[in-house]
Amino acid sequence: MSDIRESAKGKECQLRLPGVCNFSPETVVAAHLRVAGTCGIGMKPSDLLTVRACSACHDVLDGRRKMTNGMERGDLLVYIHEAHCRTLLAYEKEGLIEVAK
Repeated sequence: MSDIRESAKGKECQLRLPGVCNFSPETVVAAHLRVAGTCGIGMKPSDLLTVRACSACHDVLDGRRKMTNGMERGDLLVYIHEAHCRTLLAYEKEGLIEVAK
C-alpha cells in the first residue's frame, strides 16, 4: 500500500457530505477520484487523485449510495473539489508530497 493510501487511516473525512458523512475516522480511506483519461479498464487513478473519505461518503463517491437532501451532481462536484484541495494540503503538510519551488 502506498504511503498516501496508508496515511488516511484514522484521519478526518474531508468530503463531509451533508446528511451522509459518518464523521468516523476509523472508516476513512484514500478514495480515488474517477476522472476521464486517468483511469479505466485495468488502470487505477494516481494516488494524487484521492480524497480522504469516510465509508459513507466513499459509498456516494463510488456510486454505491445515492445522494440525499436534494443534492445534485454539480453540488457533489463542489464538495469533491473542496475535499481534494484539503486532502492535497494535508499530504503536503505531512510530507507525503512536495511542491516544487
